Amino acid sequence: MQETLNYINENKQRFVDELFELLRIPSISADPAYSNDVLKCAEVCAEYLKNAGADHVEICSTKGYPIVYGEKIIGENLPTVLVYGHYDVQPADPLELWKKPPFEPYIEKTELHPDGAIFARGSADDKGQFFMQIKAFEAMMKTNSLPCNVKFILEGEEEVGSVSLGSWVNENKEKLACDCILISDTHIYSNEQPTVTTGLRGLSYVEVEVEGPNRDLHSGLYGGAVPNPIHVLSRMIAKLIDEDGHITIDGFYDNVETVSDEERAEMNKLKDNPAEFKKSIGLNDVEGEKGYTTLERTSIRPTLDCNGIWGGYTGEGAKTVIPSKAFAKISMRLVPYQTPEEITEKFTKYFEKIAPANVRVKVTPHHGGLPYVLPTDTKEYSAAKNAMQTAFGKEVFPYRGGGSIPITSMFEQVLGAKSVLMGFGLDSDAIHSPNEHYGLFNFYKGIESIPMFFENYSK
Repeated sequence: MQETLNYINENKQRFVDELFELLRIPSISADPAYSNDVLKCAEVCAEYLKNAGADHVEICSTKGYPIVYGEKIIGENLPTVLVYGHYDVQPADPLELWKKPPFEPYIEKTELHPDGAIFARGSADDKGQFFMQIKAFEAMMKTNSLPCNVKFILEGEEEVGSVSLGSWVNENKEKLACDCILISDTHIYSNEQPTVTTGLRGLSYVEVEVEGPNRDLHSGLYGGAVPNPIHVLSRMIAKLIDEDGHITIDGFYDNVETVSDEERAEMNKLKDNPAEFKKSIGLNDVEGEKGYTTLERTSIRPTLDCNGIWGGYTGEGAKTVIPSKAFAKISMRLVPYQTPEEITEKFTKYFEKIAPANVRVKVTPHHGGLPYVLPTDTKEYSAAKNAMQTAFGKEVFPYRGGGSIPITSMFEQVLGAKSVLMGFGLDSDAIHSPNEHYGLFNFYKGIESIPMFFENYSK
């Protein structure tokens, strides 16, 4: 292992330089204008896998963007770890809020990253994190220390719901046969308090439409006498959560997991710093479901948020209209044992129920996903915890994340393997936001920890 760590230390600058090449590619899967860039990024990922020592590297076609596959099989009787990552990124809008262009990576020191952070779209989500896996694999290959079999799948549609991945995995179950799945697409609690993510929330994502008059109306001729869809929609959204932060949808909490007092106490051992939390996002105070801490609200409790709302005239200047329609996008984070199908159906019924009779409403479901939990008494968790404790030199705690990676439940259902969520970012790294960044300390700690995970898990 020391030889592997020496190799990593000797090649740190090259690893960053190569990551910069990936980050310069605007592989935005949500925007068809960038389709050639997404395809180019897949080709670059395949080259890096080959150069690292992977065999049978291929760019596999799907109905959407391709999946990059590679493997290194060194023994039939050895365990196999399947590494997952995604090479697509979120749109960079709003561009004017970036300090520098989002696809021109640079390094800058910050309060939380005194050693410097890599600023670029995709730096933390997920190029910087899956690239750690490739570089750790390279280090093990170059020092002849790979202790088990490894397979890689890198997809290009995670940011649009992994729409092609499920069918591709089902069609390639034998090729992907493994003992566990290793994913670096989550974060640690802090650099001072490293954690292994043991749970993720699920997701139900919908778009709603409220329609009033059959056309946009002059607000002087009709104002005060007809329903304004923006007003109606705003009131309806406000009714979805009460003053105690409780979601009002009928039956919403029917299947919510009851987390024991013991587990809640263990969770809250993490050094929660409310003042720092508020400062990091520019707030004077927080809010949420009554009776739960901030840690619990963002992990073991379901939530509902309006992610966008629009309607009427939003261009330059004034246009005095009452719009015909208003729209909103709404996401609901789910916990065990909720399902996206159940919650989407309950949301739809409730939204239709609270709509006034003088408008028409429509709910369009988008993507969703199941929650996921990795028990702390598994060999997968132990291997990750011990690896990170060695790398960080600090005690590592289990941590339930608030985000969603729907493919974790799909992997378990189709491949029969648990996913180890061994991410190294911070929740303050501005993923999905302007000025996304990833600490150099975190990048290097990830590359150091991953070979230790392989060694621990193989033993």
